[in-house]
Amino acid sequence: MQSKVNKLLYILMLSLSLLGQSQAAQEFVIQDIRVEGLERITPGTVFNYLPMKVGDTFDDSRSTEAVKALFKTGFFEDVKLERDGNDLILIFKERPSIGSITMVGNEDIKTDELLESLKQFGFAEGRVFVQSQLDSVEQELQRQYYSNGKYGVKINSSVTELDNNRVGIRIEVSEGIAAKIKKINIVGNTVYPEKKLLKQFKLSSPTLLSFYTKNDQYSKQKLSGDLEALRSFYLDGGYLNFNIDSTQVSITPDKKDIYITINITEGEQYTVSEVKLAGDYLLPEESLFELISIQSGNLFSRRSISDSSKALTERLGQEGYSFANVNSIPDINKEDKTVSLTFFVDPGKRVYVRRINFSGNSKTKDVVLRREMRQQEGAWISTTQVERSKQRLQRTGFFEEVNVETPAVAGTTDQVDVNYTVEERSGGQLGAGIGFSQAQGLIFNTTVSQNNIFGTGNRISFQFNNSNVNTRYGIGYSNPYFTDDGIGSAYDLFYRETNAEDANLAVFETKEFGASLGFSLPVTEYNTIGTSFGYTNTEITTSSITSFQITDFISKNGNQYDILKFSANFAYDTRNKAILPDKGMLQRFVASVSLPSLGESLEYYKFKYEASWFKDLYKGDFVLALSGDFGYGDSYGDTSELPFFENFYAGGPRSLRGYEENTLGPRDSTNRALGGDTRIIANAEIILPVPFLTEYKNSVRLTTFVDAGNVFGANEDVSFGGMRYSAGLSAIWISPFGAVSASLAAPFGDESTDQIQNFQFTFGTSF
Repeated sequence: MQSKVNKLLYILMLSLSLLGQSQAAQEFVIQDIRVEGLERITPGTVFNYLPMKVGDTFDDSRSTEAVKALFKTGFFEDVKLERDGNDLILIFKERPSIGSITMVGNEDIKTDELLESLKQFGFAEGRVFVQSQLDSVEQELQRQYYSNGKYGVKINSSVTELDNNRVGIRIEVSEGIAAKIKKINIVGNTVYPEKKLLKQFKLSSPTLLSFYTKNDQYSKQKLSGDLEALRSFYLDGGYLNFNIDSTQVSITPDKKDIYITINITEGEQYTVSEVKLAGDYLLPEESLFELISIQSGNLFSRRSISDSSKALTERLGQEGYSFANVNSIPDINKEDKTVSLTFFVDPGKRVYVRRINFSGNSKTKDVVLRREMRQQEGAWISTTQVERSKQRLQRTGFFEEVNVETPAVAGTTDQVDVNYTVEERSGGQLGAGIGFSQAQGLIFNTTVSQNNIFGTGNRISFQFNNSNVNTRYGIGYSNPYFTDDGIGSAYDLFYRETNAEDANLAVFETKEFGASLGFSLPVTEYNTIGTSFGYTNTEITTSSITSFQITDFISKNGNQYDILKFSANFAYDTRNKAILPDKGMLQRFVASVSLPSLGESLEYYKFKYEASWFKDLYKGDFVLALSGDFGYGDSYGDTSELPFFENFYAGGPRSLRGYEENTLGPRDSTNRALGGDTRIIANAEIILPVPFLTEYKNSVRLTTFVDAGNVFGANEDVSFGGMRYSAGLSAIWISPFGAVSASLAAPFGDESTDQIQNFQFTFGTSF
C-alpha cells in the first residue's frame, strides 16, 4: 500500500512540475546552464543525464524532456527549471542517501549474507534511499526466511534522519520458530516402497538426532536437492521416463507443522540395447570402451552414463585435450523398452601449458614447489599430471591448502596457464610433554623442529630434555632433494640418558650416544626405497629392584654394547596429503639388522609392516580409515634373545587408546611392562564432519574409532584371545605449534591387571 502511495505522489509531483515548467517555459537559446541545491551529486553527473547543452533552443517540449530525464535517475525528490535571461537554472532537492544499515535479531542468516543479497536490489550504504526499495527489501528478507521454514518471521524497519542528508536504516527481525516437517508423502510409487524412497531424502520428519542435523526443518533448497536425488534414484534404476508431476507444501494455521506431498509417475524400466562411440576418438577404440562402465544388457543408469562420460573426458585430458567434450546420446525404443547409447567424442584442440605460476608462498622458495611438478611447461596439458602435482604439494606438509586453476591464455585457443595457489602452514613444531608423580616430581621434555627451514623444504630438529629422570639431546637434518633426481638424505646425532621406569616400563636405565646416515630413492611415482646406517653405544644400568629377566640378559651379554645397524625400507604411498590424509593408501615395510662388530655387540634383527587405507563413504563427509602394523624381532648368532631394550610396546594414544602408554603385553618379575618381540595393532576409524568448523577441515579432525592389538613375548602364543580392544572418540588439531590430540576411549576385552586411562592427551605428536 505504501509503495502505491509513493508512486501516486511521484506522478502527481512530476505532473505539477511539468505543468509549472510548461507554463513558464518560453522559447530561447541557452547561453549558460547553472545548477543549485546539489549536495552529494556532482554537476557533471547532472550534465551527463541532461538531454540538452549550451547553444540548444529551449522550449516546452525540451522542458518536459529534461524533467523526465532527471527524475528518472532516482537521485532527486524535486526538480525545478527556471530562466534568468538566457541562462537555464536547474534547482534540485536530492533524495537522502543510506548512511547505515543495521540488522537486529537475525541468527539463522548472517548479517553479511543478508546485506550481500540486498545489494542485488541496489540497497546498500552510500546508495540513494528510496522507500519503495525498502518495501522490496522487507519482502525479500521474508522470502529468504520462508525458504528456511521460518514462516512466523516478522520484519519491521525504521528510517532515522542523519546529518548531511543521510538516513539510517534499522531492520528488526523476529525469526520465530522454524516449522517442523510433520509428514512427507509420496504418491504414485508402485515399484519401491515409500520408506526406501524417503531414504534418499535429507529432509525428514523429526528423529532423535534432528536437534543436531536439523533435517526436520523445511528448506526450499533442501527440498529441491531431495527431489533431484529422488529423480536420480529412479533414473539410475532404469526408469527413463520417471517424472515428478507436482509438489505441494502446506503449513498448518499455527505455522508450526509442514506437510509435503510429492506426486510422481514412475514409468517403465528400460535396459541398454547397445553402446557405441562416435566422433573423433584419437585413441584406440578398445581402450575407450574399457572406460565405459555401462554395457549392453544393463539397466539404464544416468549415474553410470555420467561416470563414463567423465572417465572418457579425463582420459582425453591426459593426452592434452583438456577442453574435450563427451556427450551421451540416447536412442529410445518405446516398443521394447530399450535404449541405444552413443557417446559422441569431440576432443577439441590439443592444449599446451604456457607457464606454471605459484602464489601464496611467501616463505617457501619457488624451486621447492616447482620440483614437485609432474606437469611441465611447454608440454601438452595432462589433467592427471596437474592433479598429481597438486597432491605432491599437499604431501610436502608445508601448506594448509592447495588450489589449482587452468585459465586459457588470452588471444589463443590452444594454450593455458597452470596457476597453483597455496596457503602456507607454520613449518615449526613444538613437541612437549608434562607429567607429575610423587616419586619423580615434574617431568618436562620438548622437541623443536622446523620442517621447511628458510623455505628450502629441508627439515631440522632439536631435541632436549633435562628433567630429573631423563636427559636427551639430539639434532637431525634431512634434505628430501639431496640430488636433483629426488634422492633424499638424513643425518642424526644424539645423546640419551633414559629411565625406563618413567615410561611405565621395567626398571633400568640406559646411556646412549650415536649417529646415523640415511638415503631415500624414489623408484616410481608412488614407490620409494631407503637405507640407513647407524652406530649406537649403549650402556645399561640396573638397580636392586631390577627384574631377573633384565639381570639375566646382562649376565650373558654384558651391559655395554657397540651396535652397528643397517636398515632398509620400502614404501608405497598414494595418500593425497602428508598431514590428515583422507584418500589413498600407505604401505611401508622396514627391516633392520645389527651387524657383527669387533667389540661388545648384540646380534638381532627386527622388521615392521604398517599400512593405512582411506575410503570415502559419503560425499567426503564420512571417510573410513583402516590402519595397522605388525612387528617382529629376534636374535641370531651368539645372542640368545631379542635385547629387552629393543622390545615392542603397546598402549597409549599412538597404538591402543584407553590403555596407559606402553603398559600392555608381557610383564617382568616385578610386574612392570617388559614389552615383547611381536606386536599386532589394528585401528578402524570413521572420520566425521566437524560441526561449525568446516572451514578448518584441513587442520581439525574428529573420528570415532575401534582399536585392537597387543604385544606378545617370545614364549607366548599369538592369538585373538590375547588381544585388547577399545572404542571411543578422538580429535586432532594441527596447531601452529604442532599436533594436539585428545581421545576418550572405553576399553573392552581387558584384564584386571591392565592399566586403564580413558582420557588421553598429547601435544606435539606427529601424525
